[in-house]
Amino acid sequence: MLNERRTTNILLLIIVVPLIFFLVKTLKFIFIPLVGSMFIALLFLPLMRWMSKRKIHKGLSIAAIILIISGFIKLIGELLQFSSRELLSADNSFYEKATARLTELTRSFEQALGVEFLQGENLIGSMINRESIGKSLVPTLDFVSGTVSSVLSMIFFAVLLLAGSVDFHKLLRSTIVKQKIDSIKTWMRIEKDLLKFLKVKFFISLGTGIATGLACWAFGVSFPVFWGLFAFIINFVQFIGSIVTVVMVSIFAFVELEQSSILFFFMLTATGVQVVFGGVLEPIFLGKSFSINIITVLLMLMLWGYLWGIPGLIMAIPITVFFKIVMEKYPSTRKMAEFMSNNKGGD
Repeated sequence: MLNERRTTNILLLIIVVPLIFFLVKTLKFIFIPLVGSMFIALLFLPLMRWMSKRKIHKGLSIAAIILIISGFIKLIGELLQFSSRELLSADNSFYEKATARLTELTRSFEQALGVEFLQGENLIGSMINRESIGKSLVPTLDFVSGTVSSVLSMIFFAVLLLAGSVDFHKLLRSTIVKQKIDSIKTWMRIEKDLLKFLKVKFFISLGTGIATGLACWAFGVSFPVFWGLFAFIINFVQFIGSIVTVVMVSIFAFVELEQSSILFFFMLTATGVQVVFGGVLEPIFLGKSFSINIITVLLMLMLWGYLWGIPGLIMAIPITVFFKIVMEKYPSTRKMAEFMSNNKGGD
């Protein structure tokens, strides 16, 4: 009887898990704003409680948070406009130099690998033509409009959550953790750890962006504001963001820095910024008990990146933290939670 029940449970699991992933992927236009809004709401929960203790009306508290979010979006928009003006203000000689240097680099790879990518063209000419622009214009516009729509939906849902339309604790108690005391402890742990992760990740990404921009400015690499903003945004993608930043700024520096020694020290500096902020400061602020091993990070990035694309890459680790905390509550899944963690003893 027990064997039959176990076999039935395994078969149900095999059927249900793919179905859940299919629904999560298909309904991502709903899940992405909803999950993102939960993380935004968590960031402002301490501020809401602080204002509540001082008897500030909830409507005024919500209005203040909306102003803070609007100000942050405005700041990001101004930085994007400034960096765009930087890029557009570059003269033709810069683009000619970039074309020549990148084409030279690509041809050296062609000789080393024994293949031909450019087929007699320069690199920029092979990448930019009417046909390629026409093909990429519509997807780009769709991506921009989809991003704007998702961000506005996240803000709308976050305001509703902060206003008390949804009680996280009651939702957790009715779905996952049934016992009242356990549900309270679990929710307090989830709130504490996720809030800690989001705050640390934000300030680490901010520091990474500022340091990257200053490094570009110090070594004479053009568009330091753009590269600082780029490093800040992409650093929210755990592990991969650091690699992408170093590779991109190094390729760009290759165009401008003629001396190999200066280029080497710039690449060393850009790598050092990522190591100091991502490899040293972030683990210190998060603590050993909070860490997730690199295998789990890569698997979760691939999974959520496949399901939700770029938003999935950004939210993969917070989602993983949530499931890790919940799995620690059950003996049957506690071993899996310990495997996900860097420390063998669990939290």
